[in-house]
Amino acid sequence: METYLEVIERILKDVLRAGRFELSFTLRKGTPAEDEIEAPEFVVDFTGPDTDLLLEKNGTLLDAFEYVVLRAARLEEHFFGRITFDAKEWRRLRAEELKLTAQLAAERVLDTGDPFTLQPMNARERRIVHLALRDLPAVRTASEGMGAERKVVIHPASPPARKR
Repeated sequence: METYLEVIERILKDVLRAGRFELSFTLRKGTPAEDEIEAPEFVVDFTGPDTDLLLEKNGTLLDAFEYVVLRAARLEEHFFGRITFDAKEWRRLRAEELKLTAQLAAERVLDTGDPFTLQPMNARERRIVHLALRDLPAVRTASEGMGAERKVVIHPASPPARKR
């Protein structure tokens, strides 16, 4: 009987061959850094001439590959966060970018007292923003919107004092 990792490898090989992508991949154990928010158990790393295609438009195709392959492998949803697809360390770089964006937006909220709405993001990216600000008691975060338009809004932890 195949393990879920063997199933993922087999499906991914079929997808790459059928799509005529010039990509190869390795499946490795995740090695999260101490301060890393996202800590996958396994990483599928892509290399090859078509790698840049995976990363266009904020990794849309990379996300699509991950979603389709994990769904086709019939994994239960709790496995989805344990396996991630990546290329050129894009996920780590994107997480760093999101953490920096969250910090800058939080500073703006603290300076102005006004909520700050970030651009729409997928669930993984919204989670990174929420976790990046979880230890900052002066602000709170909330996801708002529906579907692909869902975004994080950063609010002051307490409403601004009323002027009399």
